[in-house]
Amino acid sequence: MSDKKIITVFGATGNQGGSVVQTFLHDAKLKDEWSVRGVTRDVSKDSSKKLAAQGVDVVSADLNDKASIVEALKGSYAVFAVTNYWEKMDDKLEVQQGKNLADAAKEANVKFLIWSSLYNVHKLSKGALPHVYHFDSKATVEEYIRELGIPAAFFMPGFYMSNLPGGSFRKSPEHDDNTWTLGLPFPGSTQIPVYHPGDTGKYVKAMVLNQDAVRGQRFLAATAYATADELVADFQQAFPAQTARYAEVPKDAFFAALTQGPAGLPEFAAVELYENMRLMSDFGYYGGDSLDWTHGLIEDPLTTWRQFVETASAFAGLK
Repeated sequence: MSDKKIITVFGATGNQGGSVVQTFLHDAKLKDEWSVRGVTRDVSKDSSKKLAAQGVDVVSADLNDKASIVEALKGSYAVFAVTNYWEKMDDKLEVQQGKNLADAAKEANVKFLIWSSLYNVHKLSKGALPHVYHFDSKATVEEYIRELGIPAAFFMPGFYMSNLPGGSFRKSPEHDDNTWTLGLPFPGSTQIPVYHPGDTGKYVKAMVLNQDAVRGQRFLAATAYATADELVADFQQAFPAQTARYAEVPKDAFFAALTQGPAGLPEFAAVELYENMRLMSDFGYYGGDSLDWTHGLIEDPLTTWRQFVETASAFAGLK
């Protein structure tokens, strides 16, 4: 055990981090070379205990306390670092947490930092979309990591497939039970880089196995670019007894759904999500960058949208 390299995974009980943990625990190419340390705020919760039972070294750290992060990183060769903007919806806090992680990684002499990042939308859109805080905050941390000179690469998650079922993709209330509508505030021809968070470990595996190639690079994490119309067509093929359509949602209706519906988001967050949608239609989620380089380094099959809809709980029982 002692001769294994340690990968320390933040958000070990969450979507991205949880996938990384499972891959490094079970993958044939990784499990004998790596041991997994999982960082969580509360080591006593059930999800943390489950990881410990699988052989994960579960430790506690607070992203607001750099000293606790340094302690969690001791002896780590690699680190997968992720923050959660949506917990507090405070971009300044997320930037500070990311900088704490970066400073701690440098202090702990980490050999390979993987930062879960996103593009700077303010720059990408030349100021047209100034409110996509959860992208820009991560991009700010990425710039800081580059300035520090830490050996690092940047994991760039695409659009979560799981954002759609039961949310923007739901039964149409004005039709019968078998009619479904995907509604988003952009044309149906808009390219969406669909990403399954359960695949995160596959991407991080490729990054770790190709450190020289990916160091300093952005690793775009999406199965494919698919239009909204194509997502509807795949759903229709998966469930031929259903009827599905795409409808472009007017801006006002999109805002109302976010601020008045079950989500009950504050107005600034609705503006942020609307601009996030406009990013895809007007500038490209990744600024039009190709997925080919990433896909050339990945060994494991990525989850397709069609595979995802067949297992999504919101679509359970459909034919």
